[in-house]
Amino acid sequence: MSNIVCIGSGNMGFALMKGASGSGTVNGANIYFTDADIEKAKSASVSLNANIVKTNTEAAEKGDFIFLAIKPQILAQVLAEIAPAAQKRLSGGNPPVFVSMAAGWSIDKIQTTLGAKLPVVRTMPNTPSLIGKGTIIYAVSPEVSEKNIKTLEKILGGAGIADKLEEKYLDAVTGLSGSGPAFGYLFIDALAEGGVKAGIPKDKALQYAAQTVLGAAAMIQETGKQPQELIDMVTSPGGTTLAGLSVLKDCAFKETVIKAVEAAWKRAVELGN
Repeated sequence: MSNIVCIGSGNMGFALMKGASGSGTVNGANIYFTDADIEKAKSASVSLNANIVKTNTEAAEKGDFIFLAIKPQILAQVLAEIAPAAQKRLSGGNPPVFVSMAAGWSIDKIQTTLGAKLPVVRTMPNTPSLIGKGTIIYAVSPEVSEKNIKTLEKILGGAGIADKLEEKYLDAVTGLSGSGPAFGYLFIDALAEGGVKAGIPKDKALQYAAQTVLGAAAMIQETGKQPQELIDMVTSPGGTTLAGLSVLKDCAFKETVIKAVEAAWKRAVELGN
């Protein structure tokens, strides 16, 4: 089995390692965590019956796949630290595959900072990966072998749906599926508050709102119908849905959501610069 080292043990890194441990491709014995906060790494490792390494350099020496689960603002520092070990492994014919989830950081920029054309995968997962319902979009450099791509798909697939895409779309994906869960949570919260104003107990309103959005999403996925077709199925002339949709239209709901995705996308580009 491949050894996976995760540099960073926050929510997203832990989510992908949790998914990997349940994928059948690796188990806890093949997973290693490291973190600037070593106690945090220990806590993550205990949860998955995994291991820890104490330094980033050791991580670069040990992993077949090295997940960079760290903030874009400190990625340059970490890459500079592990570059000598990575270059040595490349020279020896055993390069690790670096899997980055740092928003805005291109494959070329990662390779340039590492100082060599090492195999790099750029990913954009989202937080539902914590429960195996994530959307994990990824792009690969030419140095990543087909064998490693297949292994990576199994690793990522344990946390949700993994889909390969051209890198030029990754910043936009960050704005859509990377940030999108937060927009969805806000909408669910608003639906629930509307229900409370109409007299539904708060706990019930939240339960109904979440299930309603979950069901609506499933309708799109499972019927193959376009959103507008499904809207028309719910909407009757002079009915309750039309009354609510009219308010959303007056408040520029759709246009506002589009602007939110665009703002997140532009911020991803800025982080890469």
